[in-house]
Amino acid sequence: MGQTLKQPDIEAQRAAMKKLEFLLGEWSGEASVLRGPGQFADLTQTESVRFTLDGLVLMIEGVGRDKDDGKPALQALGLISFDDQTGIFQMRAFNDGRWLETEVKLRSENSISWEFALGEFRTRTLLCMNEKGEWTELGELIVGDHAPQKMMELKVRRDAGPR
Repeated sequence: MGQTLKQPDIEAQRAAMKKLEFLLGEWSGEASVLRGPGQFADLTQTESVRFTLDGLVLMIEGVGRDKDDGKPALQALGLISFDDQTGIFQMRAFNDGRWLETEVKLRSENSISWEFALGEFRTRTLLCMNEKGEWTELGELIVGDHAPQKMMELKVRRDAGPR
């Protein structure tokens, strides 16, 4: 017996993706990223966010440049989509020649979170819009059963101009 292929509900996917509209636009600000034990790099950060595939995928591209020499120190690309069968937002994220897939949880009308695990290393990230309309992001690293430590902190503001 073969299985019947169920057609995706494109309109349900688009409706769910609209919940992430708060991220759309061009953003710039600062970030601090863990580079080694107790060593943080201060970056000038940009985030570019747009829908693609007629609203079915949200593309987020972040670039952090070293404040000293302006060279890219952090480059990441995330693609978020919604699975109407499971009701789950999924993200595939790329950086430093690697990629990972994870579930993205909508925490409120202006907040999302996600986690990654690789061996004994886990990360968890919370992205929120604060009361000033700034995008804030806090990433934590957990190694084994040790307490979480700050891995990344970001604060960007939407650039002026058309959206």
